[in-house]
Amino acid sequence: MPKNDTRPLWRVFLVFLGPMILSNVLQAASGTFNNVFIGQLLGTHALAAVASVFPVVFFLISLVIGIGAGASVLIGQAWGAKELHKVKAIAGTALALGLLLGAAIALLGGIFTEGMLRLLRTPPSVMEDALGYARVMMWAMPGLLVYLLSTQLMRGVGDTLTPLLTLSMSTAVSALLTPAFIRGWWGLPQLGVTSAAAASICAFVIALTGLALYMRWRRHPLAPDMELLRALRVDPALLKLVVKIGLPTGLQVISMSLAEIALLALVNRFGPDATAAYGAVNQVVNYVQFPALSIAITASVLGAQAIGAGRVDRLGAITRTGLMLNLALTGVLVLLGYALSRHLLGLFITSAPVVELAQSLLHVMLWGSIVYGFSAVLSGVMRASGAVVVPTVISIACIAFIEVPSAYALADRIGITGVWMAYPICFVAMLVLQGGYYRFVWRKRKIVRLV
Repeated sequence: MPKNDTRPLWRVFLVFLGPMILSNVLQAASGTFNNVFIGQLLGTHALAAVASVFPVVFFLISLVIGIGAGASVLIGQAWGAKELHKVKAIAGTALALGLLLGAAIALLGGIFTEGMLRLLRTPPSVMEDALGYARVMMWAMPGLLVYLLSTQLMRGVGDTLTPLLTLSMSTAVSALLTPAFIRGWWGLPQLGVTSAAAASICAFVIALTGLALYMRWRRHPLAPDMELLRALRVDPALLKLVVKIGLPTGLQVISMSLAEIALLALVNRFGPDATAAYGAVNQVVNYVQFPALSIAITASVLGAQAIGAGRVDRLGAITRTGLMLNLALTGVLVLLGYALSRHLLGLFITSAPVVELAQSLLHVMLWGSIVYGFSAVLSGVMRASGAVVVPTVISIACIAFIEVPSAYALADRIGITGVWMAYPICFVAMLVLQGGYYRFVWRKRKIVRLV
């Protein structure tokens, strides 16, 4: 945080947080619109096909989330210290690494897509549609990862408005093109389930082009100018720092996606209706968790900027503000989720029995989103200082040794409801352990700048 910023912390949070929550909502809205169109126009089996691919795509995207998290912390510290040349050097290294990962995913993902879906025990009735959808998404990964990474890096310089404008454009394009590809409007080919993937590709290509032009016009600190293009290479020294912070974060996200893959394989045992319910519940939960995730990212960025500006004394206040906002904002959405669950799930599912199943599963785990948000805020503040290893180990251990085993054990005893009971069990354990490390270890450490 800049030294001359005298605004109350809650106001600083909300100014940064508002556009970011809307951006996250819009980012998910694109997928939500796609799922609504597919579920309503193509049926439950088509929705199950898309849901079967979601954990695989999330796993691959998670590879770049760690890069973005590490780079945004370093950019935040450099920005807080007013060192613009370091900001662009860090961004160049992160974007170059994202491009390399995207190219590798496009190659290997396209080759091994069918094997991955079979490992997930994708129902045979939806395999063909799922395979077509997945292959298109794999080929699009280089551009998609650069697009996502660009929006992450802008947060490091305190800009959450530009990503909002960009995501507004991509969401609008996707919402128009998905039904157009499904129905064959405007002379476009009818693509079936792959309509959603094709629309997503068109949307992020148009949005990324618009983003570059807009940033050049506004002379944004991260605009694609000659200095940034010269920095578009993997700098070994900066790469070491990005990996030091980003790799544990990426591993945590990967562990979450692997857990989702394992749980999806478990859910698939209960048939296509259960898979469709899984996809619908995930859509609702994603929206409820947006404030929690956004608050955690805000706490991390503001913490990094405070460290860069030499205001380490503000970290405690940043943490407390983040926790209070999580309770208020996520808590309200949880209550609304319970009150409107049937209507929300009905947006994705047309079958009444599947809606009933999804509603019962949502009610089991939705409250855990508040607990998850508390844990995410603590982890985000610690990440701002470069302390990522122990918080990451705690998160991975809870996922690997509590969430997944609990889901399988409870599913064997009480059926599919047991899968969703595992989520709040894991979140509570994670909060207890993260809170203990934050209170008794991290707060006693000396905090220093990394760049």
